[in-house]
Amino acid sequence: MRSRPVAFVLAGTLGVLYHALLRRPILTWGATEAEAASRLPGDELLEGADGVATRAIGIDAPAAAVWPWLVQMGPSPRGGAYTYDWIENLLGLDMHSVDRVLPDFQHPQVGDTIGYGSNRMRVERVEPHRALASRSEDGNWVWAFVLDEHSGRTRLISRNRFRFPTLAARIGMLAMEPASLVMERKMLHGIRQRAERLALATAAQPAVSS
Repeated sequence: MRSRPVAFVLAGTLGVLYHALLRRPILTWGATEAEAASRLPGDELLEGADGVATRAIGIDAPAAAVWPWLVQMGPSPRGGAYTYDWIENLLGLDMHSVDRVLPDFQHPQVGDTIGYGSNRMRVERVEPHRALASRSEDGNWVWAFVLDEHSGRTRLISRNRFRFPTLAARIGMLAMEPASLVMERKMLHGIRQRAERLALATAAQPAVSS
């Protein structure tokens, strides 16, 4: 019976160490202090969130080359999520990341819905080449992308905001945070690679004379 108190103490110690040393880097991977602390488009969709993750990446391409990959994200026939498809498909999400721009999904509108398994996300904010934000049907999750372009380079910021209606949800999310970093880091790199290729291809196209 002594093993049970020891296990509780060990779990508590690991939890304290995670909060003190690892949780902030996991939740703010790639983001500057200013980006992590700033109020971004989409934050208004879930005020007083119980959890916030702000991750970011620099892209050597203008926002116009990043935007197409964001707006077409989602399960087939959409463009996937540019991460580990095999992991997502183990969860039945039907994700198939593409390397081409899909014209049918380039014009998102407020009110559009996209299904992610049992979750359905409703597009709530669209600012072309600047911001795209969606909210889950139950209102407990908001996912926003923000593009900040300077001198032809773009900072892509991904912000997730969560509300945890139960203790079980709160505990479960703590376990999911490291896994979400693995998936989202791959996604951000995938978007960067595609956007930079698109920018190079666009720059290589001959100008059309009038």
